[in-house]
Amino acid sequence: MRVSLFVTCLADHFYPEVGEAVVHLLRRHGVSVDFPAGQTCCGQPAWNTGHQDEAKAFALQYLKTFENSEYIVMPSGSCAGHVRYFYPQMFKNDKEFFKPICDIADRTYEFSEFMVKVLGLKDIGATYKAKAVYHNNCHMNRELGVRDEPLELLRHVRGLELVDNPRPELCCGFGGAFSVKMPEISTAMADEKIGTLASTQADLLISADGGCLMHMGGRMGRTGVQMRPIHLAQLLWEGVQKK
Repeated sequence: MRVSLFVTCLADHFYPEVGEAVVHLLRRHGVSVDFPAGQTCCGQPAWNTGHQDEAKAFALQYLKTFENSEYIVMPSGSCAGHVRYFYPQMFKNDKEFFKPICDIADRTYEFSEFMVKVLGLKDIGATYKAKAVYHNNCHMNRELGVRDEPLELLRHVRGLELVDNPRPELCCGFGGAFSVKMPEISTAMADEKIGTLASTQADLLISADGGCLMHMGGRMGRTGVQMRPIHLAQLLWEGVQKK
């Protein structure tokens, strides 16, 4: 089986260890992983701010870069949701590109979704002694419909006490451009979300999306909340190494 890693902008620039963790975990389970050098942004920021032509250009670059890939896997429910859900909508009236765009969208997976649904894995042999709470980002939940897969992986981590998220449907307030355009509202939403998560007294805040982790992690640092934000893939890889 061959997988191409789409690393995402945030992992590339801020969380390279997350991309590395995905590669290590996939290879550990016999998957051949490559990294096409032509990849850029998925185009979600352009699409969300109304720049439709620019967003379509990003989508066509994605198609060109990954057209020969068996699977495309990324450590972001937000980016995967954009590709899977919005790419076909962008090209629904385009006779030339609609089918190839739909085909490549169908081959695109968020990391935990791929591990559970395609590889059939739930227990990857990780050990991590900590108390943790999981936050599912909005796009991953509503566009991809990926909810249980990350939790399945976490429930099989030895030593990890996974506590319930008191309000799993509550947005963290990031929303990409939303946090830039409406910082006061975004900050208030983050504080509300962090308050619910901190009430669990968890040591770790786990998510499958760098945007949520960056947003809440930055706010926790400013308000003194003692909870480590960590990506799902990074926790699993660290847990494998602890054995």
